[in-house]
Amino acid sequence: MDVARLVGVSQKTVSRVFNNEPTVSEETRERVLAAAQQLGYRPNTAARALLTGRHHRIGVVSLGTAHFGPSALLVALERAARRISYSLTVATSFEDDPGGLKAAVDNLLVQGVDAIILSEPVDESDDPLVIDVPVLALGATPEVQAPTVLSVRAAEGGDAAAEVTRYLLELGHRTVHHIAGPQQWWAARERRQNWSASLVAANAAVPDALTGDWTSRSGYELGRELARDPEVTAIFAANDEMAIGALRSLHEAGRQVPGDVSVAGFDDIPIAAYVWPSLTTVSSDNAELAEIGLRYLTDFLNDPDHAPPPPPQHVHRMVIRNSTARPST
Repeated sequence: MDVARLVGVSQKTVSRVFNNEPTVSEETRERVLAAAQQLGYRPNTAARALLTGRHHRIGVVSLGTAHFGPSALLVALERAARRISYSLTVATSFEDDPGGLKAAVDNLLVQGVDAIILSEPVDESDDPLVIDVPVLALGATPEVQAPTVLSVRAAEGGDAAAEVTRYLLELGHRTVHHIAGPQQWWAARERRQNWSASLVAANAAVPDALTGDWTSRSGYELGRELARDPEVTAIFAANDEMAIGALRSLHEAGRQVPGDVSVAGFDDIPIAAYVWPSLTTVSSDNAELAEIGLRYLTDFLNDPDHAPPPPPQHVHRMVIRNSTARPST
């Protein structure tokens, strides 16, 4: 009541804001939330769940890792959820744990969540994942059976791994070698598949992909192997850390970057702009991805009787720096 009185709106309007219903203007929503913060008001989530059947809590299955991509996306999801008065509960899946993804989902379901987001999950099982609440997939995921499966997809023609590969071919390289991520990662599989498909579409040779473990050390070791082959003129690594490792091995082998070999990565980690040469890579706006993904999911949760609109599009952005160039003649 104090919040409603301070803002000058009805208690019903305040309730709609805290329930994240779509019938409140953005200006009113911001005023109500600001007043609640000023008064130190905290809604009773347990009581609200009993009344509405909704927890205003979303479960997130992420990878138990410190790697930049999954970690940055998880932080962005947390920030976006706070802005719309949802809480997140996170469970992790781990590499080399065949049942880890199912266990993570089960752990979230018993805690009471309105939906589950799959964010960079790792799965070594071939069985479909069965979830009895709506699911939002961010990026490549295993097969899911759920009441509703939503996704945020790349913009038309905007697949990042394909774009990097096409860019290197357009510079004049005959083919592009790939340092792939571990293949139990769905994101790594997708990048490898789109790299390969882009070479096939361009009638370019498809070299054997070398598989690393996302670390700079693995990029360095695999880069040493590629550096010994004088036919290698372009390398696309599935993340920046492996690309930076490859830069080191090429330098030690006397192969100039980009004069002899062009190198591109993925993620645009903060250090990518400051290594030498600065690294061409792909930047994914995690804040935008989290924002549009959560809004898409919560709009559906607020109006589940209507079919969701087409998936929103998310655009990766290539960042062209000094590590790529036309091949020397």
